[in-house]
Amino acid sequence: MADSYLHGVRVTEVNDGTRTVRTIATAVIGMVCTADDADAEMFPLNKPVLITNPTAAMAKAGKKGTLKRALNSIGSIVNTPTVVVRVADSDDEETRTANIIGTVTESGEYTGLKALLVANSTVYVKPRLLAVPKFDNQAVATELGVIAKKLNAFAFISSHVDTKEKAVEYSRNFSARELMMIHGDFKSFDTDKKAYDVDYAVIRACAAQAWIDKNIGWHKNVSNVEIAGVSGVTHPLSFDIQDDSTDTNFLNSKNITTCLNYNGFRFWGSRTLSSDTQFAFMQATRTAQIIRDTFGEAFDWAIDKPLTPNLAKDMLEMINSKFRFWKANSYIVDGEAWIDADLNTKDVIKDGKFYIKYKFMWMPSLENLNLQQYIDDEYLVDFAQQVATA
Repeated sequence: MADSYLHGVRVTEVNDGTRTVRTIATAVIGMVCTADDADAEMFPLNKPVLITNPTAAMAKAGKKGTLKRALNSIGSIVNTPTVVVRVADSDDEETRTANIIGTVTESGEYTGLKALLVANSTVYVKPRLLAVPKFDNQAVATELGVIAKKLNAFAFISSHVDTKEKAVEYSRNFSARELMMIHGDFKSFDTDKKAYDVDYAVIRACAAQAWIDKNIGWHKNVSNVEIAGVSGVTHPLSFDIQDDSTDTNFLNSKNITTCLNYNGFRFWGSRTLSSDTQFAFMQATRTAQIIRDTFGEAFDWAIDKPLTPNLAKDMLEMINSKFRFWKANSYIVDGEAWIDADLNTKDVIKDGKFYIKYKFMWMPSLENLNLQQYIDDEYLVDFAQQVATA
């Protein structure tokens, strides 16, 4: 408060008090695609481009490569912000893989998948659901896991094998909580080829989860939601919802999601490739990510303010208020924040540091319903009486 002399009235605006916490945008897709004949002005090579209407963007996506097909897959399910990085295609797989993985050039430009890391500073959104359609071989899938971890995002990868046994063997190359492996792809009609063709499951998964985030919530995983716009699967698998010896159940038990035709086309499987059972389920990983970034980005206004008891109390209430909102809307089971006096000693506070602890529990999903059936002959005891009164 100013203490200079004034013979009159001084009004000081005090902008204190509890602020609201806005949940980060979660339904943002990030993908790396090929399309050598795409409009170079709209889709420059190795530059993150923000698309707000995937269907409309198809007109300039060209007919070669994976870009147009991927935009069509997204647009048939959801209209959501999509960050596209177009890379040069090549007949040589190693060259194409290098283009997709990307690098940082001598001039400091990020290319390929690495270009997604700068999307937040160039197109002002952070991709949260990642995929590389068709070309996510092991090297690319490994890099996807790295990028997803840096972005606090979730990525879908393909098994790229024919049999369930090979899929399980391939999955052992990964252990990231940010990855979900999908065995097989969908099929849909390609108007450019005038024939049915592969429809990349990893892109459909991104679009489906974005739709779920918008219409149900990020606490619901991608499994068992009907997928619009597809008409077949590339790898038919045996399935019976009451049988644990099917191909689908075998793959699910090994943390691999499948493309299924069961009361419509859908994904079946909700587990990640994490080696940590705490993050076995997709929603466990995404809930932790979303809460971390939501709170991490909510307190920029407080940095460098005087650390008064009121400021500490306001920040604590902001977190607890958000937890109450998420609990009331079933995004989490519960959550709570508190101040640990043992951590916040006078020396710590004097050094400009302050600690708030919080805990939460993500919302579990019903993966295995057990119904117990009994036969009870007691229902026959008064059978004669029932006949007499019939």
